[in-house]
Amino acid sequence: MSVSSHEVLLHTHRVRYTEYTPAKQNEPAEDVLLLLHGIAGSARTWDPLLAELERLEYPGRVLAPDLLGHGELAQPHGDYSMGAYASDVRDLLVLLELWHATVIGHSLGGGIAMQFAYQFPQHCGRLVLVSSGGLGRTVSPLLRAATLPGAKLVLPLLASRAVIEGGRRIGQLVERFGGGPLSPELTEFGAHFASLEQAVRREAFVDTARGVIDVHGQRVSGRDRLYLADAAPTLLVWGEQDPMIPVEHGRRAAREMPGSRLEVFEESGHFPHCAEPERFASVLLDFLATTSPARLDVTELAQKLAE
Repeated sequence: MSVSSHEVLLHTHRVRYTEYTPAKQNEPAEDVLLLLHGIAGSARTWDPLLAELERLEYPGRVLAPDLLGHGELAQPHGDYSMGAYASDVRDLLVLLELWHATVIGHSLGGGIAMQFAYQFPQHCGRLVLVSSGGLGRTVSPLLRAATLPGAKLVLPLLASRAVIEGGRRIGQLVERFGGGPLSPELTEFGAHFASLEQAVRREAFVDTARGVIDVHGQRVSGRDRLYLADAAPTLLVWGEQDPMIPVEHGRRAAREMPGSRLEVFEESGHFPHCAEPERFASVLLDFLATTSPARLDVTELAQKLAE
């Protein structure tokens, strides 16, 4: 197999994505796996999962794009709404001549995955929602603070090079003097925070946060459309210790989504795919093996809406 990085031009913006291509494709997967990262993240957050899929010789193709305003490229001022993100994801798939995907979204990426399934049902075979946004009001005070007036003035101080470098040195001291290596979750959170050192990323972070969150919590919800979820097999994965979006959102969504499956990782927080990549890959592959991708068209969606 190979994991490689590529760039394409989409709507005049350069977009980078990571692609996993299996060494053997005797029985290729029906749908590409499309991995969508969370706010302030990048495709790199999926590296532990890609490594595990490589070890297990997963036979299908996997794509992990950097969303607009994230990663190394394509950070313009623009539309960071759920609808715009979903449209960009669809356009990337079509540009690459891919028509069906199992969409796996973490945090913000989960909200985008749900929006994608709603807007473009003909392209979505399955949904995997990981510590997903858009399933309840409650969210970390840290994210709510990003929506406050003046956030764009304060964030450069909090995410300054001095603060970020100080955090790195503290982590190194903890490791050096007996604390052991930092957990994968802390490492991942640190990488997300460090990305905000760049001004264009801070702008995109605040604009994205304000599109889905206000001072009271998440203001964009997909719960009123969960009844449509029986059209596509859905897996929810959550960390019991999630400090950003509580696991109760996942439990409630599982009750409201017909035929969905919920896996709670008792020792994980907001990044279960990083904290326990072996278990995550096992759960994911079992889900893929025991479900068939949906093939819903717009006419069928209209019928469901009319029921």
